[in-house]
Parts: sequence; C-alpha cells; structure tokens
Amino acid sequence: MIPLIVIEGPTASGKTALAIELARRLDTEIISADSRQVYRHMDIGTAKPSSSELEAVPHHLISIIEPSQSYNVGLFCEDAGKVVERLHSQGRIPLVCGGTGMYVAGLLKGIFPQPEIPAQIRHNIRQRMAADGPERMYGELREADPEFAGKISPNDRQRIQRGLEIWAATGISISEHWRRQEREQRYVAYRILLDPPRKELYARINRRMEQMLAAGLADEIKRLLELGYDEHSPGLSSLGYREFLPWLRNKVSLQDCTALAAQHSRNYAKRQYTWYRKHKFDLTLGSSEINISSVTELISRRFL
Repeated sequence: MIPLIVIEGPTASGKTALAIELARRLDTEIISADSRQVYRHMDIGTAKPSSSELEAVPHHLISIIEPSQSYNVGLFCEDAGKVVERLHSQGRIPLVCGGTGMYVAGLLKGIFPQPEIPAQIRHNIRQRMAADGPERMYGELREADPEFAGKISPNDRQRIQRGLEIWAATGISISEHWRRQEREQRYVAYRILLDPPRKELYARINRRMEQMLAAGLADEIKRLLELGYDEHSPGLSSLGYREFLPWLRNKVSLQDCTALAAQHSRNYAKRQYTWYRKHKFDLTLGSSEINISSVTELISRRFL
C-alpha cells in the first residue's frame, strides 16, 4: 500500500503552517483537501496559502476550477490519486492537508460508484431548490438521510441536491451507499489531528475573519460579482462569501455580515469536531503541543 501523511483539523486550527513545515522537512508536496480552495479568484475568504508559501512548497488542487463549476469527492479522489501516484513513484510520501472530511474519507476508504441520475430527476430537484430554497430541501434530506445531512451545512445547496438526487434515483441514501461499498484500501495513512481547545479556536476564527476583511475580502467578493458570478455559483454560495452578499446590496451592515460569517464558521468548526470524533488518528495535537521535530521523527519511524 502507498503511504500517506494526512493533516486534518477544524477551520483555523493551523493545518497549513504545520503541513508546509513538514513538507519542507520531508521533501514532499502538499495535496489540498479543501472544498473551497479549489476555486480560482477566491483567495482571501478561503484562507489559501500565501504566494510565498505556495512558492516554498508545491501545492496541488488549489485554484483549479472557476467559482461557477461544481466539485465533489469523486473528482477530488480522481485528481488527488494522480498526484499521489506520481509522488509515490518518485519515492516521496504525499502529504494531504485539509478540513473537508468527506474528501479525506473518500481518498482513504474509496468511494461508491456514482449512480446515473435521470435528467428529469436532476431537473426537478434543481427547480425545487430554486423555488423552495435550501432550508426546506435540507429538511427533506434530513428525513431521507439524517446521517449525511448531519455532516453538511444546511446551506450547502450542491450537496443537498446530490443527496436528494441519489435518494430519488436509487431509493438508497448516500450513507447506505457508503456502508455497502467495500473497497480494498490502497493507502496506509499516518493521520494527524490538530485539536486546539474550543475557546481558543473560536477566538482564532473571530480574529481571522477580521484579518480577512483587513486583507480585502469585501473587494474580493465585489470582483467575483463583477466577473459574473452570483449567489447561485457554487463558489460564491459557500461559507465566508454568501454572508456578505446582503451588504453589497445595501440590505445589512458590514458589521452584521462579519458577525454572521464568524458565527457560521464557528458552527462549521463544531460540525468538524463531531466528524473527527468518529475517526481514529495516529497523533492528536493541541496548539501548545506542536513540536515539528518530534512530529517529523514519529513519521520517519513509521515510514522511513
């Protein structure tokens, strides 16, 4: 099996900094497992690595599609798998870093074959989403597949639609499809979880939101609208962007939008904590426990 290093953790927990330092020490490259960093033109609000960080260590699956395009776990596994194979052929251990748990789970455990969705079912569900909105559709998904619904945001139109499409087309929930999928594991992973105290993490989230605004997040969102993207674009409808659209339409204050975005980010972190409690990790680190040399030594003992 192919060895992998995987760094996971809630938003704002410090994954990027740890990944870059480990990649430098181990002479490898980073595969981003972040469902928002795949979008071009969305740098500040997704907390992408800086230009200097991207130059220091090669990163993959960052800024690869337009905000109008959809991306999912199947595409991620296909794209990430190609990078993993190349790095492995070079004798290097790929380093996967990100907080999108379903991407990591799909890569490590495999994904079930995607069923064919009849065009009429897809059309009907998208029409209903446009007419009824995500809240009502999320309620339907919660009845059909409470397990999957509990793992996604109530505002995640793309995943809500996908869950309802698969349920309508097959009569089987996504969660059940996952349980039925038995695929031989291709990878052996050393999984690291960054797990700072919640109070500290929430303070970081609030602070980072203010830093994003100072760095030009509002202007970034304006540029996205000028480029023709709107609230229905998968990128612009994501966390940290959709909250500011009412301000740009002069409906609410920037302060209120900022507070809402920070609250949604904290709520997302709570869901991430719940996800991670259901998974096993080789190493769990609090913010005060990160010693790069020690972590590097542990990985070296495992794989090198």
